[in-house]
Parts: sequence; C-alpha cells; structure tokens
Amino acid sequence: MWNTPTAEKLVKIPRLYDTENVPLEEKIIHLHFFIGACDWYIAEFDGEDTFFGYANLGDPEMAEWGNISFSELKSLNVNGIEVDFDLYWEPKRFGDNK
Repeated sequence: MWNTPTAEKLVKIPRLYDTENVPLEEKIIHLHFFIGACDWYIAEFDGEDTFFGYANLGDPEMAEWGNISFSELKSLNVNGIEVDFDLYWEPKRFGDNK
C-alpha cells in the first residue's frame, strides 16, 4: 500500500457501531483509499483490521456500505500498482462526496 495512514489518523476514526444511528448521508468519512476507478470511504474502524465504509469498485450502481479489511486493502496489487491512501483527504459528510 502506498501512503499507509498514520496511527494518529486511525485513532480519530469512530469505533465500529459508534455511528450506527447516524444516517448514511450524514456519516463522516475520515479516510479515502483508491486504486484506478475503485474507491473506499471509511467511516468507522475497530482499531485492528476492520473498517466500515462505502466501497465503489468502479460501478456506482453496485457500490455499497459494509465492512472492509484493512489488511486486504494493504495487500491489493494490480500489475504492480497498489492501493493508495489519500494524503489530502479532509473528513467530511458522506453526502458531500457526491
């Protein structure tokens, strides 16, 4: 993985289920990962390996919310290209990402 997020960034993410009563459009997206046309937007983290967020793997009609393995993101490699962490991402409402 290019540009792995720092521990300081990871500890600022709400724990899994902490925002379960927040409407999806209102959830704060804390991290953004990408590779090619694929994007992962992270709203929660268990502190170890599991993120909760929105995954768009290049087809917005098939995109969905769910759990995302941090270790799997870090291990993705497509013809020598790895998933990248967006260094310039600023936390914002999911509804503001559209």
